[in-house]
Amino acid sequence: MTSHQNTQTMKPATAAKKLGVYLEATPAEFQEGVVSRSELNALQTEPPEWLLELRRNGPHPRPVVAAKLGVSIAGLARGGVTEPLTTEQIDALKAECPEWLQQERATLAEVRKEAVRIKEKNAERAGRPGQPRR
Repeated sequence: MTSHQNTQTMKPATAAKKLGVYLEATPAEFQEGVVSRSELNALQTEPPEWLLELRRNGPHPRPVVAAKLGVSIAGLARGGVTEPLTTEQIDALKAECPEWLQQERATLAEVRKEAVRIKEKNAERAGRPGQPRR
């Protein structure tokens, strides 16, 4: 019995997500084909000019926009941002700093602070076996 290794491939949408770029802004040949694991690794280690340009100037997908603005993806939606934004548009939003952006940043900071508190509480509980949970 001989074993042969199949090449692992992924849809362009999955590859774009892993690369942190907006699929609709990628070249047609990227959108229309499939991407192998080795091709994805090559794109990550030695990105072509189109990928560098997309990462630099956008348009960026929602997770990237949210990270650059310091808010959650849900916070983007609450703020009315539903479309991909370019780096220039993100910088303009940061400079303008509308009230929704300030509020969403504060909300995310509180969520993160609470997550740290819970993690510390759980770690403390784990250090004391036999204690009842509360």
